[in-house]
Amino acid sequence: MAATGAIIAAKRQQEEEEEMTPYSAKDLADGWEFKILRSAAGRFSDPFWLKGVLDEEARAGWEFLEKFDNFRVRLKRPASARERDASLNFDPYRTWVGMGQGKFAVLLTAGILVFGFALVAIIAHFGGR
Repeated sequence: MAATGAIIAAKRQQEEEEEMTPYSAKDLADGWEFKILRSAAGRFSDPFWLKGVLDEEARAGWEFLEKFDNFRVRLKRPASARERDASLNFDPYRTWVGMGQGKFAVLLTAGILVFGFALVAIIAHFGGR
């Protein structure tokens, strides 16, 4: 059930992004590349963290276009910027920054389980009196 919900949410997000990111024929003909950079933990709400990420992306030639929300920003760069990619110490085509989606899911699940076990222990301890 949860997997189906995640698939539906991902499809809805992809459709939303396609509607929010119309590229003109001129944009594509002029040799621009576009990407959406994601933060699983919504770190783009922190302006200092966002600036640090954008500064690093700028080293690869990426320019900030817009912030969709605290989880996604859109960037573009000239295709000619690929020539500098080999000198970078990060993947210029990365689409996730900060904690990855998988690690975030594991930590969230672990937190929920720990909270649940603690709640059961408290109820068991005080419920028997």
